Amino acid sequence: MGNIGGHRGQWRTLGGHWSQGGKWEQWGHWGVPSSPVRISGGGGGENHSPSPFLGPLGSALSTRYGARPVVMAGGFLAGTGFLLGAFATRLFHLYLSVGLLAGLGWALVFTPSLGAVSRYFPTRRAMATGLAMAGASVVGLALGPLIPLLLDAYGWRGSLLLLAALSFNLMVAGALLRPLDAPDEFPRPPLPHGQAGLCGLLRHGPFLRYALAFVLVDAGYYVPHVHGPARAQEVGCDERRAGLVMAVTAVADGIGRVVAGLLAARPAASLLRHLFAWSVLTGLALLLLPLGTSFGGLTALALAYGFCAGAIVPLQFTGVAEVVGAGRLLHAIGLMQMFESVGSLLGAPFAGWLRDLTGDFRVSFLAAGAFLLAGSLLILTLPSFFRTSQSDGGSTEGIPDPAPKGLELPSVPLSPPN
Repeated sequence: MGNIGGHRGQWRTLGGHWSQGGKWEQWGHWGVPSSPVRISGGGGGENHSPSPFLGPLGSALSTRYGARPVVMAGGFLAGTGFLLGAFATRLFHLYLSVGLLAGLGWALVFTPSLGAVSRYFPTRRAMATGLAMAGASVVGLALGPLIPLLLDAYGWRGSLLLLAALSFNLMVAGALLRPLDAPDEFPRPPLPHGQAGLCGLLRHGPFLRYALAFVLVDAGYYVPHVHGPARAQEVGCDERRAGLVMAVTAVADGIGRVVAGLLAARPAASLLRHLFAWSVLTGLALLLLPLGTSFGGLTALALAYGFCAGAIVPLQFTGVAEVVGAGRLLHAIGLMQMFESVGSLLGAPFAGWLRDLTGDFRVSFLAAGAFLLAGSLLILTLPSFFRTSQSDGGSTEGIPDPAPKGLELPSVPLSPPN
């Protein structure tokens, strides 16, 4: 039941993020220009909301009150944001409602639910995370073509009301997160003063390098999701074929998440090596995307990119435990979201600026691939990269892990003590 709750919470959150990139282009009556820079700054992926910046807030509240009430509160805020957005009369109202309020709700949903899934399956964390994160692609595939139909049938106000109804279901998903109490035997010794929580992670060298790696990765990762339809139309595809290219990307993305989780679950596999390999392959796929100058060629390259890019997602968050240890996983995920949001916020607008400068998206995709390859190189600097087997002990550089070797007993409960 806990995996279902985490799954539903994440696919409604991330899937909704992915498919919203197209809505902003249809709000031109507010004077939103059609420049790729402006559109990518307003929508696409997580660029339009502050949810990644509020990741540490979600982890802190989950530590204090438990995952279940925090996720349910996040679902209520997300649904309320969409609901209020349906009554907006200015673009600024949408930034406050759909951007700020719904973004706050998403921040309270993602980190606690992801931490819950990691808690439930300590020995199969990569596979469980891959299955949970695959839901984002399922809904991205469904809502991608559905949003334009809703806009045509109900207008943008009616569409926001329907998205509000979907978001309110996050409250039900949060209720399915079963609290787990930490065992009484073998209690973890407390971390030394000043080394616990978020502040300690800011002095943890391997974690900071890991976060910086995904700042670079995210700078290129979202470029095809935001500018993919425009690139398809640029090479001569009509709107239907452009949507088909993105649908193929979404299907491959979901399959890649599951496959990567299954492969990383092998006991002798080094998770960070898997992550490095998939990051390099994704960067190479991005570098090859400009070669797709026809519908068939672009679809084939989008299929390869979607599969490799999807494989990164579950390993990215599972790899946090490899770097910092399972006991600091929840805080580390929240903090890393805040760091990597810098890359996701700047990457797509930068690609749009390059498109305006050069006249097409070829240089934009080349730059995105270069960002991914640069981020993958930073993964090589992590001490955990050279381990021959997976471990939850985390790196000893920066913060010592006081837990006995082989014992995974997270210090963060999913529910407040009775």
